[in-house]
Amino acid sequence: QVQLVESGGGLVQPGGSLRLSCAASGSIFMIRAMGWYRQAPGKQRELVAAITTGGSSSNYADSVKGRFTISRDNAKNTVYLQMNSLKPEDTAVYYCNVQALFSEYWGQGTQVTVSS
Repeated sequence: QVQLVESGGGLVQPGGSLRLSCAASGSIFMIRAMGWYRQAPGKQRELVAAITTGGSSSNYADSVKGRFTISRDNAKNTVYLQMNSLKPEDTAVYYCNVQALFSEYWGQGTQVTVSS
């Protein structure tokens, strides 16, 4: 059984930083990409950032470019999201996503709240 364990969410003031982690365990055949999505109240889930297996390609939502950085440790099947210069509009539940050759997996979500 595949598990995605997320950590690192919390409450932070505007301008602050957080680092999210997501560790994937279990039998996952051929991970192709890992990423983060977020969903704010009353809004649709949106892609924040994603990175391919080799780490050679990554993409970001326009709203986070220059502030967030995605990285991964393939040996640990772990993906990270470093979030800097956080804004109140970054407040959302952040979900880890893993795309494998034949399947897709989601984490349970971690709350990020940016507020003074």
